[in-house]
Amino acid sequence: MAASRDHKRAFDNDEGPNTGGMGAFSTSDLLSPELEKKILDTIVRPTLAGLQKEGLNYRGFLYFGLMLTKDGPKVLEYNCRLGDPETQAILLRADFDLAAACAEAALGELSPMQAQSSAAASVCVVVASEGYPEDPKIGKGITGLDAAAKVPGAIVFHAGTRREGEKYYTTGGRVLSVAASGDDLASASSIAYEAASRIKIDGARYRKDIGRPKVAGKAAGEPANG
Repeated sequence: MAASRDHKRAFDNDEGPNTGGMGAFSTSDLLSPELEKKILDTIVRPTLAGLQKEGLNYRGFLYFGLMLTKDGPKVLEYNCRLGDPETQAILLRADFDLAAACAEAALGELSPMQAQSSAAASVCVVVASEGYPEDPKIGKGITGLDAAAKVPGAIVFHAGTRREGEKYYTTGGRVLSVAASGDDLASASSIAYEAASRIKIDGARYRKDIGRPKVAGKAAGEPANG
């Protein structure tokens, strides 16, 4: 599947404490062909060969969390799941039947296929509670969801929320993910931030630089996940 880049620090310019992820973006040129080949040859294929050698009949997602360093890509972690908020950015670019692929994989009948991704860019911005990550304040009312959903190209994903009747309240540190796709990174970012600006939660915040040039242009010292 497509690669994405996430941003762990709580505040703009990669400042503040580490978090579960404050946003992510994905573009077709996130990895150069040379870097992608190196990752496949030195990390992905050896990992899959190791699973086969040990006779592990693994079925599911395998998430490669990588750090791009001056010495090349390094493995930070493996996860037997998709990542959050990386998944939102990746799936907005998915150009294949994910449900069918998951069903075939679960049955052990996954036919050879290519997980195609569109040429569009995507951005996902996390709206976090006041005090996150150390001491998130919960129980705050959420308004503006309908207005955010009306922004063309934007999608709002719920995370730390609960619904009472027609009202929503926060229940965790990372409350919502506001995602969007566009012809390029700038347009996707603009759509996502327009939608995020319409959501109102007392004390909540989100990074203003996800997918913006200064952050998007970093080549080393940032996780890149695929």
